[in-house]
Amino acid sequence: MNMFWLLGLLFYNGLFLISTTGTGASTRPDIVNIGAILSFNSSIGKVAKVAIEAAVEDVNSDPAVLNGTKLKLEMRDAKLSSGFLGIVEALQFTENDTVAIIGPQHSVMAHVISHIANEIQVPLLSFAATDPSLNSLQFPYFVRTTQSDLFQMAAVADIVSYYEWQAVIVIYPDDDHGRNGIAALGDKLADKRCKISYKAPLSPKLNRESITNSLVNVALMDSRVIILHLYADWGLEVLDVARNMGMMGSGYVWIATDWLTTVLDTEPSLPSKAGDSIQGVLTLRMHTPDSELKRNFVSRWSNLTATRTDKDPFGLNAYGLYAYDTVSLLAHALHDAFLSQTENISFSNNPSLSEFTGGTFHLDALSIFDGGKVLLDSVLQVNISGVTGSIKFNSDGNLIHPAYEVINIIGKG
Repeated sequence: MNMFWLLGLLFYNGLFLISTTGTGASTRPDIVNIGAILSFNSSIGKVAKVAIEAAVEDVNSDPAVLNGTKLKLEMRDAKLSSGFLGIVEALQFTENDTVAIIGPQHSVMAHVISHIANEIQVPLLSFAATDPSLNSLQFPYFVRTTQSDLFQMAAVADIVSYYEWQAVIVIYPDDDHGRNGIAALGDKLADKRCKISYKAPLSPKLNRESITNSLVNVALMDSRVIILHLYADWGLEVLDVARNMGMMGSGYVWIATDWLTTVLDTEPSLPSKAGDSIQGVLTLRMHTPDSELKRNFVSRWSNLTATRTDKDPFGLNAYGLYAYDTVSLLAHALHDAFLSQTENISFSNNPSLSEFTGGTFHLDALSIFDGGKVLLDSVLQVNISGVTGSIKFNSDGNLIHPAYEVINIIGKG
């Protein structure tokens, strides 16, 4: 029996050119440094790592993209840290004259690192931080290269409205990712004359006992329509507890955001217990249209995972596709902003840090990317085709043509 039934589609240290005064000369750099911050052992991170490495290799092997200049990629593992490791790694990138940072994948960390990006004027391109509030004017150097949860929550609201459910319960992590995603859902439900009747925030220090306590309160509510906007490792645990409490049977509706399809697309098999817990759940997946570029990349995936990791094979999820395209759009933006122009790629010291000379952290070594604003503007003007389809940003900084597939989990084969 097929596991998925598609129910519908909802649309909605390298060499750098240093500026010199008076000459106006320009020399093409041999290498441009870029960084990436991922959680290597997560469902999103391990896929993105392979995709980003493959994209850099593809860009460097095609002289038409950067006219002979090569991207030099440095990747850092943020593990499952929500902030501190990301701060350290972002600061380390600035010591190597990095022009852009890909990532981070977590919205909570993106909020933190965006403040650093603002100060050093280095664009932060995240393929997985979906918190809608990251689009605010507070974070001008943050660029989301995937779809915002604003559109995913519009899709969830459409489902709720279509089935004429008037009220829903939401379960979410009590952090930036969870709270801001649910705030967007509340707005979209209000547009449909629906509402959130009960919120069940979960502590970032999650354990099975706290999940059980939250679900006991959920079970006491009148509504039986439950929205799960969680992280992958949390979501499966919540569904397992709900199954053991008898909350997965007739009378309940469970809608999971795209964390569930990310797990299903990535992991070759799930434990029997997890497979039982997800039966009947509605979930979403970011839709990427079929194209020759996408088909070619998908056909390469098995070989890419076999040659670039010593772990068990894993599948390609939608975030991996967006991670690949993030490198492509960055390369084209670099070409348009600097390599096809007379603009120089240069860095300067941050005068506000001069008083921190020496010391363990060497903060005085942190530099500002002089061309950061030029590169940022170039990124937002990119208009190319990638493995996810058309890559172009609207005036709000969101990718155009957001679309989601709605899937019902039935069966285990």
